[in-house]
Amino acid sequence: MSLPYAEVIGDPITQSKSPAIHGFWIAHLGLNAAYRAVHVTMGQLADYLDNRRADPDWRGCNVTMPHKQAVITLLDRLDPLAARIGAVNTIVREGEQLVGYNTDAGGFLEPLHYELSQRHLFRMARVLGTGGAARAIVAALADEGFTLVLAARDPAKARAMLDELTPKGEHHAIELAHFADPTDFPFDDREGCLDLVVNALPLGMRGQPPLAFDWSHAPPGAIAYDIVTDPVDTVFLKVACTARHRTLDGLNMLIGQAALAFERFFGEAPPRRHDDELREMLT
Repeated sequence: MSLPYAEVIGDPITQSKSPAIHGFWIAHLGLNAAYRAVHVTMGQLADYLDNRRADPDWRGCNVTMPHKQAVITLLDRLDPLAARIGAVNTIVREGEQLVGYNTDAGGFLEPLHYELSQRHLFRMARVLGTGGAARAIVAALADEGFTLVLAARDPAKARAMLDELTPKGEHHAIELAHFADPTDFPFDDREGCLDLVVNALPLGMRGQPPLAFDWSHAPPGAIAYDIVTDPVDTVFLKVACTARHRTLDGLNMLIGQAALAFERFFGEAPPRRHDDELREMLT
Protein backbone atom coordinates (compact mmCIF):
# COMPACT_ATOMS: atom_id res chain seq x y z
CA MET A 1 0.00 0.00 0.00
CA SER A 2 1.35 3.41 -0.94
CA LEU A 3 2.19 5.86 1.82
CA PRO A 4 1.92 9.61 1.22
CA TYR A 5 5.00 11.38 2.48
CA ALA A 6 6.76 14.75 2.64
CA GLU A 7 10.33 15.66 3.48
CA VAL A 8 12.70 18.39 4.52
CA ILE A 9 15.88 18.88 2.49
CA GLY A 10 19.04 20.79 3.25
CA ASP A 11 22.80 20.61 3.68
CA PRO A 12 23.35 19.93 6.55
CA ILE A 13 20.02 18.48 7.70
CA THR A 14 20.61 16.57 10.95
CA GLN A 15 19.79 19.67 13.02
CA SER A 16 16.29 20.06 11.54
CA LYS A 17 13.36 19.87 13.96
CA SER A 18 10.87 19.50 11.10
CA PRO A 19 10.63 15.67 11.24
CA ALA A 20 9.81 15.85 14.95
CA ILE A 21 7.15 18.52 14.40
CA HIS A 22 5.42 16.91 11.42
CA GLY A 23 5.76 13.43 12.92
CA PHE A 24 4.09 14.67 16.12
CA TRP A 25 1.11 15.99 14.15
CA ILE A 26 0.85 12.90 11.94
CA ALA A 27 0.72 10.70 15.04
CA HIS A 28 -1.90 12.83 16.81
CA LEU A 29 -4.12 12.87 13.72
CA GLY A 30 -3.61 9.18 13.06
CA LEU A 31 -2.66 9.86 9.45
CA ASN A 32 -1.34 7.15 7.19
CA ALA A 33 1.56 9.36 6.16
CA ALA A 34 5.24 9.97 6.81
CA TYR A 35 7.71 12.84 7.00
CA ARG A 36 11.48 12.54 6.93
CA ALA A 37 14.72 14.47 6.53
CA VAL A 38 16.90 14.02 3.45
CA HIS A 39 20.43 15.31 3.05
CA VAL A 40 20.60 16.99 -0.37
CA THR A 41 23.70 18.84 -1.52
CA MET A 42 23.58 21.68 -4.02
CA GLY A 43 24.85 19.35 -6.73
CA GLN A 44 22.08 16.84 -6.00
CA LEU A 45 19.20 19.32 -5.91
CA ALA A 46 18.01 19.02 -9.54
CA ASP A 47 18.17 15.22 -9.49
CA TYR A 48 16.30 15.10 -6.17
CA LEU A 49 13.37 17.09 -7.59
CA ASP A 50 13.36 15.11 -10.84
CA ASN A 51 13.18 11.85 -8.88
CA ARG A 52 10.40 13.08 -6.61
CA ARG A 53 8.34 14.27 -9.57
CA ALA A 54 8.16 10.64 -10.66
CA ASP A 55 6.92 9.43 -7.25
CA PRO A 56 3.13 9.86 -6.90
CA ASP A 57 3.31 9.36 -3.12
CA TRP A 58 5.55 12.40 -2.64
CA ARG A 59 3.50 15.41 -1.50
CA GLY A 60 6.31 17.95 -1.32
CA CYS A 61 9.13 19.12 0.87
CA ASN A 62 10.30 21.83 3.16
CA VAL A 63 13.50 23.54 2.06
CA THR A 64 16.19 24.75 4.40
CA MET A 65 19.62 26.25 3.87
CA PRO A 66 21.32 26.54 1.46
CA HIS A 67 18.60 25.76 -1.08
CA LYS A 68 15.87 28.36 -0.48
CA GLN A 69 16.89 30.42 -3.49
CA ALA A 70 18.53 27.73 -5.61
CA VAL A 71 15.29 25.73 -5.95
CA ILE A 72 13.44 28.62 -7.57
CA THR A 73 14.67 27.97 -11.12
CA LEU A 74 13.79 24.26 -10.79
CA LEU A 75 10.10 24.84 -10.03
CA ASP A 76 7.13 25.24 -12.35
CA ARG A 77 5.50 28.11 -10.51
CA LEU A 78 5.96 30.40 -7.51
CA ASP A 79 3.32 31.71 -5.15
CA PRO A 80 3.35 35.54 -5.43
CA LEU A 81 4.64 36.02 -1.87
CA ALA A 82 7.51 33.58 -2.43
CA ALA A 83 8.35 35.35 -5.69
CA ARG A 84 8.42 38.71 -3.93
CA ILE A 85 10.55 37.44 -1.04
CA GLY A 86 12.86 35.62 -3.43
CA ALA A 87 13.03 32.50 -1.26
CA VAL A 88 11.12 29.21 -1.10
CA ASN A 89 10.88 27.10 2.04
CA THR A 90 8.01 24.84 0.95
CA ILE A 91 7.52 22.95 -2.31
CA VAL A 92 4.14 21.37 -2.98
CA ARG A 93 3.03 19.04 -5.75
CA GLU A 94 -0.10 20.52 -7.31
CA GLY A 95 -1.25 18.28 -10.14
CA GLU A 96 1.71 17.94 -12.46
CA GLN A 97 3.39 21.09 -11.18
CA LEU A 98 5.88 21.77 -8.40
CA VAL A 99 4.89 25.05 -6.75
CA GLY A 100 7.09 27.08 -4.42
CA TYR A 101 5.75 28.80 -1.31
CA ASN A 102 7.22 30.79 1.55
CA THR A 103 5.54 29.98 4.87
CA ASP A 104 8.21 31.78 6.93
CA ALA A 105 6.33 35.08 6.60
CA GLY A 106 3.03 33.69 7.89
CA GLY A 107 4.77 31.65 10.56
CA PHE A 108 6.61 34.70 11.84
CA LEU A 109 3.40 36.75 12.12
CA GLU A 110 1.34 34.03 13.83
CA PRO A 111 2.19 34.85 17.49
CA LEU A 112 1.54 38.53 16.77
CA HIS A 113 -2.03 37.87 15.62
CA TYR A 114 -3.68 39.67 18.54
CA GLU A 115 -1.46 42.75 18.33
CA LEU A 116 -1.93 42.98 14.56
CA SER A 117 -5.70 42.80 14.96
CA GLN A 118 -5.60 46.06 16.97
CA ARG A 119 -5.39 49.58 15.57
CA HIS A 120 -2.21 51.55 16.26
CA LEU A 121 -1.08 55.12 15.79
CA PHE A 122 2.29 53.84 14.58
CA ARG A 123 4.09 50.53 14.10
CA MET A 124 7.88 50.21 14.10
CA ALA A 125 10.17 47.19 13.95
CA ARG A 126 13.92 47.01 14.39
CA VAL A 127 15.01 43.95 12.40
CA LEU A 128 18.56 42.65 12.83
CA GLY A 129 19.93 40.75 9.84
CA THR A 130 19.57 40.52 6.07
CA GLY A 131 19.54 36.76 5.42
CA GLY A 132 16.79 34.62 3.93
CA ALA A 133 14.64 34.62 7.06
CA ALA A 134 15.00 38.40 7.36
CA ARG A 135 13.68 38.79 3.80
CA ALA A 136 10.46 37.00 4.76
CA ILE A 137 10.18 38.99 7.99
CA VAL A 138 10.72 42.36 6.27
CA ALA A 139 8.10 41.58 3.62
CA ALA A 140 5.60 40.39 6.23
CA LEU A 141 6.04 43.40 8.52
CA ALA A 142 5.94 45.91 5.67
CA ASP A 143 2.61 44.43 4.58
CA GLU A 144 1.32 44.95 8.13
CA GLY A 145 2.12 48.66 8.06
CA PHE A 146 5.37 48.72 10.00
CA THR A 147 8.08 51.30 9.52
CA LEU A 148 11.29 49.28 9.50
CA VAL A 149 14.81 49.87 10.76
CA LEU A 150 16.91 47.15 9.16
CA ALA A 151 20.33 46.61 10.73
CA ALA A 152 23.25 44.83 9.07
CA ARG A 153 27.01 44.73 9.13
CA ASP A 154 26.73 46.25 5.64
CA PRO A 155 24.06 48.99 5.71
CA ALA A 156 24.20 49.22 1.91
CA LYS A 157 22.96 45.63 1.71
CA ALA A 158 20.15 46.47 4.11
CA ARG A 159 19.20 49.51 2.04
CA ALA A 160 19.13 47.46 -1.16
CA MET A 161 16.94 44.84 0.50
CA LEU A 162 14.44 47.44 1.69
CA ASP A 163 14.34 49.06 -1.73
CA GLU A 164 13.69 45.68 -3.33
CA LEU A 165 11.07 44.30 -0.93
CA THR A 166 9.19 47.42 0.12
CA PRO A 167 10.18 50.32 -2.17
CA LYS A 168 7.27 52.59 -1.22
CA GLY A 169 7.91 52.60 2.52
CA GLU A 170 9.89 55.17 4.47
CA HIS A 171 12.26 52.65 6.00
CA HIS A 172 15.78 52.99 7.36
CA ALA A 173 19.02 51.00 7.00
CA ILE A 174 21.60 51.15 9.78
CA GLU A 175 24.84 49.51 10.83
CA LEU A 176 24.33 46.60 13.22
CA ALA A 177 27.03 47.90 15.59
CA HIS A 178 24.85 50.96 16.27
CA PHE A 179 22.76 48.85 18.65
CA ALA A 180 25.67 47.39 20.61
CA ASP A 181 26.37 50.42 22.81
CA PRO A 182 23.98 52.07 25.28
CA THR A 183 21.97 55.12 24.25
CA ASP A 184 20.18 57.82 26.20
CA PHE A 185 17.75 58.48 23.35
CA PRO A 186 14.54 59.98 24.81
CA PHE A 187 11.74 57.88 23.32
CA ASP A 188 8.50 59.71 22.69
CA ASP A 189 5.14 58.59 24.09
CA ARG A 190 4.54 55.04 22.79
CA GLU A 191 0.94 54.84 23.94
CA GLY A 192 -1.05 53.35 21.08
CA CYS A 193 2.10 52.24 19.24
CA LEU A 194 3.42 48.76 18.46
CA ASP A 195 7.18 48.22 18.61
CA LEU A 196 9.17 45.09 17.81
CA VAL A 197 12.84 44.15 18.02
CA VAL A 198 13.57 41.06 15.92
CA ASN A 199 16.76 39.04 15.87
CA ALA A 200 16.90 37.40 12.43
CA LEU A 201 20.62 36.60 12.74
CA PRO A 202 22.27 33.31 13.75
CA LEU A 203 24.05 35.24 16.52
CA GLY A 204 23.09 33.77 19.86
CA MET A 205 22.62 30.30 18.38
CA ARG A 206 24.49 27.44 20.04
CA GLY A 207 28.08 27.57 18.81
CA GLN A 208 27.74 31.18 17.61
CA PRO A 209 28.86 34.35 19.42
CA PRO A 210 26.13 36.27 21.27
CA LEU A 211 24.24 39.13 19.69
CA ALA A 212 25.41 42.50 20.98
CA PHE A 213 22.19 44.48 21.48
CA ASP A 214 21.71 47.03 24.24
CA TRP A 215 18.06 47.23 25.27
CA SER A 216 18.28 50.97 25.85
CA HIS A 217 17.63 51.12 22.06
CA ALA A 218 14.15 49.64 22.50
CA PRO A 219 11.23 51.82 23.54
CA PRO A 220 9.18 50.87 26.61
CA GLY A 221 6.67 48.14 25.81
CA ALA A 222 8.58 46.79 22.80
CA ILE A 223 8.26 43.07 22.03
CA ALA A 224 11.50 41.09 21.72
CA TYR A 225 11.33 38.32 19.09
CA ASP A 226 14.26 35.97 18.48
CA ILE A 227 13.95 33.42 15.65
CA VAL A 228 16.86 31.33 17.00
CA THR A 229 15.62 27.89 18.13
CA ASP A 230 18.75 26.41 19.74
CA PRO A 231 18.78 27.44 22.47
CA VAL A 232 15.19 28.59 22.75
CA ASP A 233 15.85 30.88 25.71
CA THR A 234 18.62 33.01 24.18
CA VAL A 235 20.65 35.65 25.97
CA PHE A 236 18.90 38.21 23.75
CA LEU A 237 15.52 37.16 25.21
CA LYS A 238 16.81 36.78 28.77
CA VAL A 239 18.14 40.34 28.82
CA ALA A 240 14.94 41.62 27.20
CA CYS A 241 12.90 39.92 29.90
CA THR A 242 15.06 41.50 32.59
CA ALA A 243 14.38 44.85 30.93
CA ARG A 244 10.65 44.03 31.27
CA HIS A 245 9.92 43.45 27.61
CA ARG A 246 7.54 40.75 26.42
CA THR A 247 9.46 37.99 24.61
CA LEU A 248 8.72 35.59 21.75
CA ASP A 249 11.08 32.70 21.05
CA GLY A 250 11.99 31.01 17.80
CA LEU A 251 9.68 28.02 18.28
CA ASN A 252 6.77 30.35 17.54
CA MET A 253 7.93 30.96 13.97
CA LEU A 254 9.22 27.39 13.51
CA ILE A 255 5.92 25.77 14.51
CA GLY A 256 3.84 28.42 12.72
CA GLN A 257 5.59 27.99 9.38
CA ALA A 258 5.48 24.20 9.72
CA ALA A 259 1.73 24.29 10.32
CA LEU A 260 1.13 26.15 7.07
CA ALA A 261 3.27 23.65 5.17
CA PHE A 262 1.67 20.61 6.85
CA GLU A 263 -1.79 21.57 5.67
CA ARG A 264 -0.55 21.94 2.10
CA PHE A 265 1.20 18.57 2.21
CA PHE A 266 -1.50 16.47 3.86
CA GLY A 267 -4.75 18.40 3.38
CA GLU A 268 -5.51 18.64 7.11
CA ALA A 269 -4.81 21.32 9.67
CA PRO A 270 -2.38 20.19 12.37
CA PRO A 271 -3.77 19.75 15.92
CA ARG A 272 -2.56 23.02 17.42
CA ARG A 273 -4.27 22.36 20.75
CA HIS A 274 -1.23 20.22 21.53
CA ASP A 275 1.28 23.04 21.01
CA ASP A 276 2.40 23.05 24.64
CA GLU A 277 3.23 19.35 24.44
CA LEU A 278 5.02 19.88 21.13
CA ARG A 279 7.10 22.75 22.50
CA GLU A 280 8.10 20.64 25.51
CA MET A 281 9.20 17.86 23.17
CA LEU A 282 11.32 20.25 21.09
CA THR A 283 13.18 21.82 24.03
